[in-house]
Amino acid sequence: MLIYNSQSKQKEDFIPLEENIVRIYVCGPTVYDDAHLGHARSALAFDLLRRVLKSDGFKVIFVKNFTDIDDKIINKMQESGESLETLTAQYIHSYKEDMHALGIEDADLEPKATDNLGNIIFFIEDLIEKGYAYIIDDGVYFDVAKDTQYFSLSHRHTEDRQNQSRVSSSSQKKDPKDFALWKIYHDNSLTFESPWGKGRPGWHIECSAMIKSHLATDKKYQIDIHGGGADLLFPHHENEACQSRCQSGHELARYWMHNGFVQIDGTKMSKSLGNSFFLKDALKVYDGEVLRFYLLSTHYRTNFNFNEEDLLSSKKRLDKLYRLKKRLGTAKTSAPNKAFKADIMEKLGDDLNISATLAILDEMIASSNEILDQEPKNKALKYEINANLSFVQDLLGIGVKDPFKYFQMGIPADQIDKIEALIKARDEAKKAKDYAKSDAIRESLLAQNIKIMDTPAGTQWERGE
Repeated sequence: MLIYNSQSKQKEDFIPLEENIVRIYVCGPTVYDDAHLGHARSALAFDLLRRVLKSDGFKVIFVKNFTDIDDKIINKMQESGESLETLTAQYIHSYKEDMHALGIEDADLEPKATDNLGNIIFFIEDLIEKGYAYIIDDGVYFDVAKDTQYFSLSHRHTEDRQNQSRVSSSSQKKDPKDFALWKIYHDNSLTFESPWGKGRPGWHIECSAMIKSHLATDKKYQIDIHGGGADLLFPHHENEACQSRCQSGHELARYWMHNGFVQIDGTKMSKSLGNSFFLKDALKVYDGEVLRFYLLSTHYRTNFNFNEEDLLSSKKRLDKLYRLKKRLGTAKTSAPNKAFKADIMEKLGDDLNISATLAILDEMIASSNEILDQEPKNKALKYEINANLSFVQDLLGIGVKDPFKYFQMGIPADQIDKIEALIKARDEAKKAKDYAKSDAIRESLLAQNIKIMDTPAGTQWERGE
């Protein structure tokens, strides 16, 4: 498998630190608001990676954190009057609910900053003892000058004062690039005890401490893959890599992977621009699997331009898979076609080449329909096609629904009840050989753009195109 390593800026052969085991850490959300499409894009990218590695036979240990200590959270607490625990629990639940709607499983471990304060403090103490950090009036800072490999991840060679940290700068810092490990506060804001005074951990330290505590190995590199959005490359991941390298004497991760930005009609998604698109809003209009397929359809490193026209075109592509699935009916499953499976895994093994993967899937769907046209009674072929779809379902997380239910999406529940009542009445009319009434009900449903099909499993229906 080839993975594009953000640090080397090239594709590299993926070689795990420990045979058949892959340890992945992905930076999760800061839980002060609902998830947006950027969160979904990142989560889907690493969900796909996780699925591909599992399909390749690896045991994957996947960790995603929740940042539940942050100035934005504190501001939200003051606005809402809610406690830290109540507020962050609400948004963690909301985030996971939205991710589940996209078919994304929970991480194996989901540590929170508040549960790791002891680990964070121990990590900072070790950096101070080794001479990499220093204490001033307002907290503890990392001495960037002590790390000769600083900028080796992001490859920035000029000073970048903007967004270097989430806390205000101090005039006592040795260098503007030095970043806070622990910030001391003397006001009435939320603080935690530490050897240096009441305060809060810096932005970057929690991930290094969590990785060391929950995922580290005794190998040269502590974890196999560290992932996150491209916006985290600098300063967050650069500073993580720096402090972990200095604390342990080794690199934090062997491979760094970053997904691209989400744009809405060409504009980078940013709350400061006022165009943030909450995932919950999208899920009110579109089914989670439709959104999943659409967001997965662009390579994870490419910036994604979200617009509804493309989303609807993507759904039509997914419709073809479900039409094939519906055509197979109750066909059993055998083993997937070896060549099809190998082609899919080869393309995904090239740094998750999703475009080439979906092209192979399109070809399989088209050829399967041709086969079914020519040999509609060939059960063995039906079983293999069904197995191909089951393989795709597990690998890509698409095609998971009952095909008839899929084509009923978007119809309000009360209307579904009325449609099914009419279908029941039609079935009763047919049993009574009242064909005039049966035909009248069919015509009534067609007038509502509802198509009905009499199958061995009973009457099925779907919304017309």
